Amino acid sequence: MGALFDSIRRLVAEEKYVVGQHASERLEERGIMEWQAVAGLDGGDLMGERPDASPNPAIEVREVLPDGTEFKAVWSILKQSGVAKLVTVHFFDQG
Repeated sequence: MGALFDSIRRLVAEEKYVVGQHASERLEERGIMEWQAVAGLDGGDLMGERPDASPNPAIEVREVLPDGTEFKAVWSILKQSGVAKLVTVHFFDQG
């Protein structure tokens, strides 16, 4: 476990990522800036990988905001274009 996580982190570090519409709405709704989710990925803790997820392989990562608040970010790899995608974010106390 971790190969998918490493691949997504590499793509994001290379700025080869997109933010999905759903993620954009959740970021705004929860007061998280896009850069915080992007920066938090590198130091984040892998919670799980779903290499067989449909439509794209995905990972769940525990990330931390500058104030110490933890949140979960779901990232995927878009197989056809070879870029990472931020799928959604949520706080742990919000289910």
